[in-house]
Amino acid sequence: MTRSRAGNLPLELTSFVGRRQEIAEGKRLLATGRMVTLTGVGGVGKTRLALRIAAEMSREFRDGIWLVDLAPLTAGDLLADTVAGVVGCPQPDLASLAEYLRDKRSLLVLDNCEHLLSQCAALAGDLLAMAPGLSVLATSRQALHLTGERILEVPPLTVPEAAEATMDDALQNEAVRLFEDRAASVVHDFRVNDANSATVAELCRRLEGIPLAIELAAVRVQVLSVEQILERLANRFRLLTTGPTTAPPRQKTLRALLDWSYDLCSAEERALWERLSVFSGGCRLEAIEHVCSEDGIAPESVLDVLGRLVDKSIVQRRGRGRFGMLDTLRQYGLERLAAAGQDRSLRLRHRDWCRGLAAQAETEWFGEHQMEWLGRLTEEQGNVRAALEFCLSEPGEAWAALEIAGAMWSHRLSWSSPSEGHHWLERALAQEADAGSVRAKALWVDAWLVLLRGEAEAAKPLLEECRELAARLGDEAQLAGAVHITGFATLLAGDFGRAFELLEEALARRRALGHRGNAWVALFQLAMTAVLMGDRRSAKLCEEVLETAEQANAEWSVSYALWVVALDRWRQGAYRPAVSMMRDAVRLKLRCNDHLGLAQCLEGLAWILADDGQHEQAAQMLGAAHMVWRSIGTSLPGLGHLAGLHDRCESAVRQHLKEATFKAAFDRGSEFSLDQAAACALDEKLTRPAEALQPESDVTSILTRREREIAELVAQGLSNKQIADALVISQRTAECHVENILRKLNFTSRSQVAKTWTARQAG
Repeated sequence: MTRSRAGNLPLELTSFVGRRQEIAEGKRLLATGRMVTLTGVGGVGKTRLALRIAAEMSREFRDGIWLVDLAPLTAGDLLADTVAGVVGCPQPDLASLAEYLRDKRSLLVLDNCEHLLSQCAALAGDLLAMAPGLSVLATSRQALHLTGERILEVPPLTVPEAAEATMDDALQNEAVRLFEDRAASVVHDFRVNDANSATVAELCRRLEGIPLAIELAAVRVQVLSVEQILERLANRFRLLTTGPTTAPPRQKTLRALLDWSYDLCSAEERALWERLSVFSGGCRLEAIEHVCSEDGIAPESVLDVLGRLVDKSIVQRRGRGRFGMLDTLRQYGLERLAAAGQDRSLRLRHRDWCRGLAAQAETEWFGEHQMEWLGRLTEEQGNVRAALEFCLSEPGEAWAALEIAGAMWSHRLSWSSPSEGHHWLERALAQEADAGSVRAKALWVDAWLVLLRGEAEAAKPLLEECRELAARLGDEAQLAGAVHITGFATLLAGDFGRAFELLEEALARRRALGHRGNAWVALFQLAMTAVLMGDRRSAKLCEEVLETAEQANAEWSVSYALWVVALDRWRQGAYRPAVSMMRDAVRLKLRCNDHLGLAQCLEGLAWILADDGQHEQAAQMLGAAHMVWRSIGTSLPGLGHLAGLHDRCESAVRQHLKEATFKAAFDRGSEFSLDQAAACALDEKLTRPAEALQPESDVTSILTRREREIAELVAQGLSNKQIADALVISQRTAECHVENILRKLNFTSRSQVAKTWTARQAG
């Protein structure tokens, strides 16, 4: 299977059977039109077909093919956020997304559009109109009804005619070949032969060639003979022939399959299937044990019952120890849960699990597990969104949405953008006016998020209400929050003297309350204020900020500490140490995927380079920073505390460079990708997009010296720590630096790095 040079198409883990005609037609439609939708019943194989078509056309899309799975998404107004997150555009609004894609030759694969049909149609139509190089391949149970949309209805696989009873005749059909392939994956010596070919052919006919049905049936050869499978299936189909006459025949067939799978489960398995359906986007074992146990499923039985559901292909194992269901199976479980009158109680348990998750993340965010929590909350986005949507659609539950979204302040990177966090808080605040301290906290958190969006005026009424409510309640924690964020707003406005007073007060309040993480944030902002105002206390404050973060082993916080310390070194005239520390900060920003922080680092590097006489490099960094600011939707003038230093730097650089030289360098930086901007900041070799490194590339000609050294040490089997020791990398960023290099190499595993490097050396 051909791999694209960019994008996120997954590798195929099982063989692809049949579909030659549909692949050819899909490629033809996509080559002659920019909007193609694969339609068909759930379980018919639309996603697999779309991925195969996309992969075979990868050479046509030089800037990548991007798969966006919409099944976990419940809120249509977050569609642009989701697409932006996948393609690498951090700013979620439509205009920024269209601008990001405008000059790219890319393919967007929108998978599972049916529950967000109108929103998907609107987004696809707008993007296609504004980004002429973009094509869209969608999968949906019905057409999007867009002008110019090409429809490819995905039929079931071909099945044998009744007369095709011999083995050779049966194997001419896609459905039979798929059944044999999947059955052989669980019973290795299974083959379609003269003895069973007639039964397999009949089974595939009864399943009407629907791939999902065939795959689920094939797994049953572990415990049933083909004849027993057919017998049970035949009974189930006869039972369902009296279903609603208005239902399409294919929906009846899929319902028959799902009812059949359900009836093959024990009472415990059925209950767990239904309860698992409240999760969105998968979940971990401990979440299943928390939400789904009791009431007929003992906590100690969950693991065994889950294992049986995995064996029966109802639940899938996913990466990082997660479990999930196909959306068709999940929807079936939800309907069963509702029919039993248990859906509200399970959604409440799911909501409470999300509340606990958010609360624990907030409690533990400033410490050695900081990076783990960033990753954990990112992977649980689907569940958090589902819980928030439930809270905001269920009368009397908006208070819980305030609680969950308010607790997420410490992990703003877990939202697709500050805009998403604001989206949930704004809705919850509008619905719940009487939540006491929970509302007060949500007000300052929302104010902080809109400030990060550069909307200072929008934050003022939020902070005013927060102060009044917290004072009325006598809530010292939320009063501290109001003072803190007011100080931050004052810092952004460039009133450094007043900001210092407020942040000093906030720090004292936070420390008195024992809020270690909140206190560190206030301390960081206080140190930043001291640096920007040239206060003599800046060095001591910066040292405390870095020392506190390092002692807590909080890497994301360390990245910000390094940034502010680098600025302080720069203000003291120590340019080379300042550059070194700023680059350490960039490396951590990449590891955290913190684009706002990266923009600040690029700005800081520009200021340092300018004062160090490296004017053309400084102009290029200003351009790169401009690109990132624009991509995340935060204008630099909205962050007044940095705007003055930016203007000073730009003015100085323009004085030392001819206008044409400045413009060329600035434009060069503004055209960088995020990866190129980071590489330039780290003084690493830049590559053009066409030279993006792939496993097939000429490794030795593209890698920097340090990357070649790391690849060679990986090939020798060394761990990240051993590599760091061998290269004498600063211990502060050692292992994450090695990991970031490996990520940049774009290999799927360390073993692939080793294998490719060894092969290149031998060649």
